[in-house]
Amino acid sequence: MSAVTGLAASSSRLFGDLHISFWIPTFALTVALAIKLPSILRMWRDPLLRAVGGLLLFACAVFVFAAPDTIAWTNRVTGVPNISAPWVYSLITALCASWLLMIIAWRNGLSNRSAATRRATRWVVSVYAGVVITLWVLFALADAPVERLRDLDTYYATTPFMREQILLYLVAHTVACTITARLIWNWIRTDGLDAWLRWGLRFLGVGYATNLLFDASKLTAVVARWTGHDLDWLSTDLAPSAACVSASLVAVGFIIPHAGQYLHQRWRIRVRHRQLRPLAVLLRPVAGGREPFTLRGTPELRLIRRETFIRDALLQVSRYLDEDLRTRSYDAAVALGFEPARADALAAAVTILDAVDTRQRSPESDASSGGPDTARLLREIQAVSQVLRRPDTIEAVRARAAASAESAPA
Repeated sequence: MSAVTGLAASSSRLFGDLHISFWIPTFALTVALAIKLPSILRMWRDPLLRAVGGLLLFACAVFVFAAPDTIAWTNRVTGVPNISAPWVYSLITALCASWLLMIIAWRNGLSNRSAATRRATRWVVSVYAGVVITLWVLFALADAPVERLRDLDTYYATTPFMREQILLYLVAHTVACTITARLIWNWIRTDGLDAWLRWGLRFLGVGYATNLLFDASKLTAVVARWTGHDLDWLSTDLAPSAACVSASLVAVGFIIPHAGQYLHQRWRIRVRHRQLRPLAVLLRPVAGGREPFTLRGTPELRLIRRETFIRDALLQVSRYLDEDLRTRSYDAAVALGFEPARADALAAAVTILDAVDTRQRSPESDASSGGPDTARLLREIQAVSQVLRRPDTIEAVRARAAASAESAPA
């Protein structure tokens, strides 16, 4: 018995050092709620978004009111010792219901309003509402005069009615967490998911699986009290840490799809802006200088200005474009082994280089009366700009096109 007590004491010190602040997951969940809130308000009729909003709201409330300082404040304001217990348990139960409602909405979608979906929703709401009512009834019947801020579950584990209250909320939490974790992991294995959504689901799955460690720790500590053993450190130190880690992972799981898609889109815009630079530099003599630049301009605005600058310059040089040169250059690129799309971009690049040179040599005399159709060229500015990064390839196409022109019969 002394060995077990010593192990429990050493484990308590270990996990006490690893204790995680309740405010870390609160902050992460608040960030996730702030990111989702505009979508929730804009599409309030979507049951999935409503469930996600309720989930994040109840999760934030759980960690705010489960903090020891908040527990003491709630008990002091109401004047009822340990009234925070049924209140926090009720918030946890509401959070469990929101998990299940989210899964129901997620699996069935906005368009599916079948009788089975409505029946499942009513079942979840009625069952977990009944759990909340039962929690308060059991607390009213129980005798819990001694305020406990951190170890209430184990301190009152053998107290009549408090015992049933603690077991009820833990069972409700375990059932909801198990169902949610299993369905999320099944969802991850489906085809056609966006990469960012898949990563978000992975974090959600790990988060809910970690939540089971909270339940296992609490239940083990409570059962140990029933059998006369002391494993309170599982409930006091390990379980809160597991809950904090779980909530943080869940928050990250909701943040990743939005933040990832946003950052990926911004990165694509910057990459496109950088890829258009060679063509913009080539056309500077035609446009009479650099494209407009604003230090405070957004990446989207800079990309639009660069594309506009290139298209305006191409329109100015369009009457100098040699369609015969473009055809010969295309044939030369294909003969050199390039694919049709790459060959088309190389031919366009050779034609634009020749047009810019012609305009600089003799702006008026060598201009044709009506240049070729530039609609396709204006659509392919990115491909043309990318091949301009390979001047050796362009020169090879240019030389072969010139050779074919010299060998052609008059």
